[in-house]
Amino acid sequence: MSRTVSLPQSADIIIIGGGVIGCSVAYHLALLGYKDVHLLERKELTCGTTWHAAGLVGQLRATSNLTRMAQYTSDLYRDLETTTDYSTGFKQNGSLGCAMTEGRWEELRRGASMARNLGLECEIFTPEEIKNRWPLITTDDLLGAIFLPSDGQTNPIDTTRAMASVARDNGAHIHEGVKVENIQHRDGKITGVETDHGPISAKKVVLCGGMWSRDIAAAIGVSVPLHAAEHFYVVTEGIDGLPNDLPVLRDPDHSIYIKEDAGKLLIGAFEPVAKPWGHNGISEDFCFDELPPNLDHFEPFLMNAMRRMPILEKTGIRTFFNGPESFTPDDRYLLGEAPNMENLFIATGFNSIGIQSAGGAGKVLADWIDQGEPTMDLWDVDIRRTMPFQSNRQYLYDRTKESLGLLYQMHWPFRQPETARNVRKSTLHDRLEQAGACFGEQAGWERPNWYATDGMKAEYKYSFGRQNWFDNAAAEHTAVRETVGLFDQSSFAKYLVQGADAEAFLNRLSTANLAVENGKVVYTQWLNARGGIEADLTITRLSQSCFMVVTASGSQVRDLHWINKQITEKDRVTATDVTSAYAVLGIMGPNSRALLSSLTSSDLSNKAFPFGTSQEIDLAYAKVQATRITYVGELGWELYIPTEFAQNVYDTIVAAGQKHGLKHTGYHAMDSLRIEKGYRHWGHDITDEDTPLEAGLAFTIDWDKPEGFIGKDALLKQKQEGYGKRLLIFTLQDKDATLLHDEPIWRDGKRAGNISSAAYGHTVGSAVGLGYVKYDGHFDKSALLASMYEIEIAGVKYPASASLGPLYDPKSERPKS
Repeated sequence: MSRTVSLPQSADIIIIGGGVIGCSVAYHLALLGYKDVHLLERKELTCGTTWHAAGLVGQLRATSNLTRMAQYTSDLYRDLETTTDYSTGFKQNGSLGCAMTEGRWEELRRGASMARNLGLECEIFTPEEIKNRWPLITTDDLLGAIFLPSDGQTNPIDTTRAMASVARDNGAHIHEGVKVENIQHRDGKITGVETDHGPISAKKVVLCGGMWSRDIAAAIGVSVPLHAAEHFYVVTEGIDGLPNDLPVLRDPDHSIYIKEDAGKLLIGAFEPVAKPWGHNGISEDFCFDELPPNLDHFEPFLMNAMRRMPILEKTGIRTFFNGPESFTPDDRYLLGEAPNMENLFIATGFNSIGIQSAGGAGKVLADWIDQGEPTMDLWDVDIRRTMPFQSNRQYLYDRTKESLGLLYQMHWPFRQPETARNVRKSTLHDRLEQAGACFGEQAGWERPNWYATDGMKAEYKYSFGRQNWFDNAAAEHTAVRETVGLFDQSSFAKYLVQGADAEAFLNRLSTANLAVENGKVVYTQWLNARGGIEADLTITRLSQSCFMVVTASGSQVRDLHWINKQITEKDRVTATDVTSAYAVLGIMGPNSRALLSSLTSSDLSNKAFPFGTSQEIDLAYAKVQATRITYVGELGWELYIPTEFAQNVYDTIVAAGQKHGLKHTGYHAMDSLRIEKGYRHWGHDITDEDTPLEAGLAFTIDWDKPEGFIGKDALLKQKQEGYGKRLLIFTLQDKDATLLHDEPIWRDGKRAGNISSAAYGHTVGSAVGLGYVKYDGHFDKSALLASMYEIEIAGVKYPASASLGPLYDPKSERPKS
């Protein structure tokens, strides 16, 4: 493909970066019929990191949708090879993932259950079967493996150039040797790019700049948190008689992978402690460059490979390769529209899985650009999940040491990051630490997940069964049910929506009616045009023109972006993030009224302070906004306290709480309490793919309010035509089994869905899970509940009972008592 400097003055869409991701976006936009698409590559296609990728095409990912996207990628590469004139070098030899430990073996078997539930063929291998498929390896220390026959490998350069060629054949334009020097914008909206060959105006820009993306975006005030790291592999000398149909071998307990490569072996590693690179910038001349070798760093993993494959002890090394790849703070890539720059789309930070992700990522982003919103739930990789602080260079440098290795580290339930911690702290953090808090990280916040008892160290000991904090969380759960618990909910995101049109604006967004009295709290969803749930939150009317919106900490950027995206030039309304202005204490449980009443002159009785209302009260020496609402299914109040007053209020409550049975309670207890009550969690139980009707949230909908709301037409259509899935609540009959998430649901002997979130219900005495069941025809409550259900955990089916309503306090009498 020849270079060209014949650039247009304007374009519909400009793509920055000619790696596998940028070429996939161009390919998919061209297939959608876009002709005025121009891809700009600073040097040559694939010259950044794509060219040196190992070319693995695995399909089983951490979540259902990421797996579906990887499946699409595999099918795409296969079809490019077989239905076009362009070669990709793709072959499907399958992959073997091995386990040396009981924990890894359960992780793999749980993954196999999920894979089969998604229609991905997956076999369980014994050590003997592993040996038959990979004769050169030792299996004495292996418990087993999972084999995915449709996994493959491809040539990264050929695959990228094939997609670029097909894109060009369908009208897209590929320009090499063109550097984008700056992205142009005005009033928070993209206007084009400035290149070293002149400016190009554009309606949309797609940033696929790999490890350069952070700095390109930072120049216009957009946060793209990623950092490059050194990534190593070796290629051996040729091995006589080496079969060319060997599956890719993944040995995560040794942090290595091995693949056959033209009669040789390629051995790569995802080491637990990585080497960040490019911290102070990347050379302008970087093109097909290699980094200096570091045998001392790689040697332990090469020794691991020799232990797994003894033939390597007498096989020479032909190539020692070290090249950079970019990694993100949570080891998931970054996709979607930048929240503070309209029409700037991001696809970058692929954490060494760019080849196996490129097809699916390119397709869903092209669909997003075309439709104006995601066409499937992409929250796992949505750039709006990230926080602006995460682009901090030192934070990224420190976190990248850990994030590279996470691909092969144990994916324990509730695993917490170990690097770049203590970034965001509640003003009560030190007090909670003294009370025994074991902190977990959420959106950078340090939050108390559970509290250690006297003599117990506040740290996690991970497993797939009941972890070391199980009894602690059970006691916290019980305290909320029987006496009173204290939650630090300061991390919850909070916005003030104000202005003459605030009520009308929020009514347009919300399923519920916001034309309520001052002091009223409204639980509602915000929907997209398809009726999918974009946000799940509460809105409190503080005055005629001021509302407080409260949502989850992880949704802080996303939900504010949704608000701002809906504001038109005619709307007299502003939205302000006030998350840091207020600490929040949740005082929950049957003794909460007695405790708080002892500290305030305000009347907290049902008559004076009904459920679903909010009032300013005196508490300790502070003015506190007390909101009678619950996420745990008990009588209680959320106290919104100006940050500078929070410590005094906390101390006063704790001092008075002893005689009322007050106990510090963490987020693990909150989760088990809300699941027992059937309360949904956005991002798990409800997403932008799920409607309120499917999720059992129709009670939030005001069908008759004037002017309607976004998504109403889609819901009316669904209400009339029916819908093919419904969220149910399951309890396992086996009291010792552990549910987590993504376990397959079997209905009358057939796969019917999967668990979306789960916890042990300490009040009901069993594991409880929420999950959607798919069915044909209209919703039939009797038929659903009359079915026989089983939940599959690591290949074993456990009988389960199903319910449409809450297992605990089904009439919700306790919160309103």
